[in-house]
Amino acid sequence: MAKKLFKRWSPDPATIKEHKSLQFLGHLLHDPNLFHLNRHSVSGAFFVGLFTAFLPTLGQMPIAALLALFCRVNMPIAIALVWISNPLTMPAIFYATFELGQWLLSSPPVSFSMEMSWEWFRSEFPNLWQPLLLGSLITGVVMGAVGYFAMQVFWRWQVMRHWEQRKAQRLARQEAEQNQQD
Repeated sequence: MAKKLFKRWSPDPATIKEHKSLQFLGHLLHDPNLFHLNRHSVSGAFFVGLFTAFLPTLGQMPIAALLALFCRVNMPIAIALVWISNPLTMPAIFYATFELGQWLLSSPPVSFSMEMSWEWFRSEFPNLWQPLLLGSLITGVVMGAVGYFAMQVFWRWQVMRHWEQRKAQRLARQEAEQNQQD
């Protein structure tokens, strides 16, 4: 069931391998683990995708793709999970990670007002980057680990459930055959 669910939403590997903008990767995209749907590949993709989603940087999707290549995990799932931090959720996520980083560094509270200008970025960001980066990295590792282990447990539960269903069907068939013989 878990494999069917992911397979339904995953893009075709041949389409990805033949995409013009990805030709520079050459043979790296031909690693079968990048598109396999097994417990380890999907769990690893959850770690990579969730970790990358909490990085306070632009280009999270290419970063997730490169990490998936390096870790040899399912690339489409890793890239899709990056969208947990989207333009609607980013302010809340990065504010929370900044607060966590500030708490971990035991730094005094910093009051600032957000302004979308280059001048604000140059003057305020040097004071904010350390707590933001620390909080983001720790949150990314923790959420990635939670996603990894949750997927391991979910996948194992699905396999056990299917085994039990097949066992029950086999026993029902055997009982039906036994009743027919009697």
